[in-house]
Amino acid sequence: MKRILIIQTAFIGDVILATPVIERLRRCFPEADIDFLLRKGNEGLFVGHPHLRRVLIRDKVGDGKIGSLRKVLRKVRGERYDLVVNLHRFLSSGIVAGFSRAGQVCGFDKNPLAWRYDCKVPHVISQDMGAVVHEVDRNLSVVAHLTEGPPDVMRLYPSKADFVAVKQRGRYFCLAPTSVWFTKQWPAERWVTLIGKLDAEAKVFLLGAPGDRVACDAIAEAANHPQVEVLAGTLTLLQSAALMQGAVMNYVNDSAPQHLASAMNAPVRAVFLSTVPAFGFGPRSADSKVVEAGLDLDCRPCGLHGFRACPKGHFRCAEFDVLPEVR
Repeated sequence: MKRILIIQTAFIGDVILATPVIERLRRCFPEADIDFLLRKGNEGLFVGHPHLRRVLIRDKVGDGKIGSLRKVLRKVRGERYDLVVNLHRFLSSGIVAGFSRAGQVCGFDKNPLAWRYDCKVPHVISQDMGAVVHEVDRNLSVVAHLTEGPPDVMRLYPSKADFVAVKQRGRYFCLAPTSVWFTKQWPAERWVTLIGKLDAEAKVFLLGAPGDRVACDAIAEAANHPQVEVLAGTLTLLQSAALMQGAVMNYVNDSAPQHLASAMNAPVRAVFLSTVPAFGFGPRSADSKVVEAGLDLDCRPCGLHGFRACPKGHFRCAEFDVLPEVR
């Protein structure tokens, strides 16, 4: 294999969950040129990545849905890849992979254009904790016929400058209190309660994207803690990852920051509300735990990705507190 393309054009967390495939392919094909195709906005994850030659970007906003698809397909075809690995399960990526003119195309059987693939594997999501398969392992199964070796882990590569930019003196906690989905976001008052229970001598940083700034400011203002600082919108993705690595603990929702922590093997407590760990998207750090409601709710899980509002109107899966551990 001389030229390889990995495709994952979904959200930030999905791209991080694809990083073990980069690690596996680099280890098994050390001389290959490996490229990665993602959506615009996620490219910050791979700045200076040691195992990637190039990051291709699909800009649906700037180039339009159809225009961006044509542009990307043209680029991909021009590269004449030996292998295209599509980890995205939807039509647009299926078009790019299926018509890439690559020597071999692999992906999940759920993609509408999987019939164009040379190798397709099942993507099974279970609600049974006894049969849970993590998304990392599902992704690695796509290249299992070409590779071998021990399981690979999620990994990101912040630069020395990233670590210097966020270097702290003393103990600190990181909290990422927001989510794209309402039913995956622990209510603000719960975050306020948690912050009030954290060590008053340690700093508390609230992380997020620029659009999360207002929500984080409100939480910080309401919190009873002398050292809360809102960093939402001020750090790059890799700076956030570097900061999380040094935290006493990271508290997150079932969202992208959970995977940032896992990629740095940082300690993490992940709050799961409408979703469940059995879906296979839980934290993977050595020091990681899922925190969820102890109630036996027949409506949970209510969906794979979450909703803009609780379908039942009560949001009882969010009615619990998290007790910080003494460290």
